[in-house]
Amino acid sequence: MSFARSQKQNYLRLVDAIRPHWRDDFRLPDRIQKILGRDKRFGSRDRRLYRELLYTTLRFLPWIEPLIETDPDKAAATVAWLAADLKSTRNYRAELTADWPELPDSLDAIAEILSAKTHDLLPPWLNKECHAAFDPAELETLHRRASLWLRLQTDEPQTVTGEFDQRGWAWKQSDILPAAIELLAEADVTQTDSFRAGAFEIQDLGSQLILETSTIARGSNWLDACAGAGGKTLQLARMIGPEGSVTAHDIRPKALKELTHRAARASLKNISITTTPGEQNYDGILIDAPCSGSGTWRRAPHLKAITTPEIITRNTSLQSELLERYAELLRPGGQLIYATCSLNHSENDDVIAEFLSKHSEFTVSPPKENFGYQGTLHGISIMPARHNTDGFFVANLTRA
Repeated sequence: MSFARSQKQNYLRLVDAIRPHWRDDFRLPDRIQKILGRDKRFGSRDRRLYRELLYTTLRFLPWIEPLIETDPDKAAATVAWLAADLKSTRNYRAELTADWPELPDSLDAIAEILSAKTHDLLPPWLNKECHAAFDPAELETLHRRASLWLRLQTDEPQTVTGEFDQRGWAWKQSDILPAAIELLAEADVTQTDSFRAGAFEIQDLGSQLILETSTIARGSNWLDACAGAGGKTLQLARMIGPEGSVTAHDIRPKALKELTHRAARASLKNISITTTPGEQNYDGILIDAPCSGSGTWRRAPHLKAITTPEIITRNTSLQSELLERYAELLRPGGQLIYATCSLNHSENDDVIAEFLSKHSEFTVSPPKENFGYQGTLHGISIMPARHNTDGFFVANLTRA
C-alpha cells in the first residue's frame, strides 16, 4: 500500500469518528484536536494534513456527505482536490488527484466539474438572514481557507516583520489598516520571539476593524462587557493609551485567565478584570455579544451544519438582555459599541432596532470610517469578500 493510500484510509477512519457529531457538537474542533492528539502514529505534519482534510470536509459538507455513503474513495479524492495546497497536503493531493484537472480559482467552475451547486453549500435559512452571502464573491470567500491576520501592538513593526523575514515567512501589510499584517506562510507564529514579547496578537482583520469604525478617545474609561480571551480588550487598551482604563468582564473564568496572560505578555497595565462590573458610569462600553458565529464559517465550518433558526432566536434574546443590562452603566454622552461575528440581521440590526425602540435616549452615531463596507440601517456589515476577513456587524450608539 502506498503512503498516500494509507493516509487516505486514516482520513476515512477519522471521518467515521467525527461523523456522528458534525451536526450537533459545537465543540467539534476540540474533538478533532483531541482525536488527532491521541493517535501516537501522527506527527505534527500528519496532524496538519488530517486537520486540513477534515476542515475541508466540513466546509464542503453538502457536497461530500453523500459521497461518504456511496463512494468513500471518491469522497477522499474530492476532499484532497478541494483542500488547500500546503506543505502538509501537497504530496497527498498530488497522488490522489493525479488524474483530476487543476483546481480552478472560481467556486462556480469547481461546482461545474463536480456537477454540484454552489448555493447548496449554505443553509437555506441564511437566504432570509443574509442574502448578500449568496453573492458569488461572498460565497467563494466563505468557502476559502481563512487567512492568518496579526495585529501589531508595538511601535517598532520591524521587530516583527524582520523576524518573519529571517525565517523566510512571506507576509503583507493590510492596505486599509497599517497595524494589520497577513501572514502568507504556513507557520506557528506563537513560537517567535516577537510573539513572546507581546509585539503582536493573532486577530482577524475584520475583528480589528470593529473598533476602528469608532472614534475612541485617549484617556477614556471603558467596559468590555463580554471580553472573552481579550483580543479586542488588548486592542482597546492600546487605543485609549496608558492614561485610560479598560475593565474586562466575562462569565468564563478560563477566558479571563487567558486574557490576564495576554495582557501581561503585551505589558498592558491599564486593563483590570472583574466578574462584577458594578455601577460605574463608563465613557464607553463594548458589547461583543455571543452569537451564531456565522461570520466565522471559514475557520469554523462545522457551525454551518449545526446552526438553526431556533438557535438564532435564542441568541437574540440573550443579546437583547446584554444590551439592557450593560447600557445602564454608560454615562450620559457615552459611547456604546455593539458587535457580533454574525451575518444574520436577526442578531444585528434587529437587536439594535428593538433596543432603540425602548431607549429613546440612545441614537445611532455615524462611523468614523466604513472601510468601503455597505452600511445597514443601524450599523456596518463587515462582509468577508471585500477585505478577506471573517464577517462581523458593528453599531455605534451614543447616550444623550
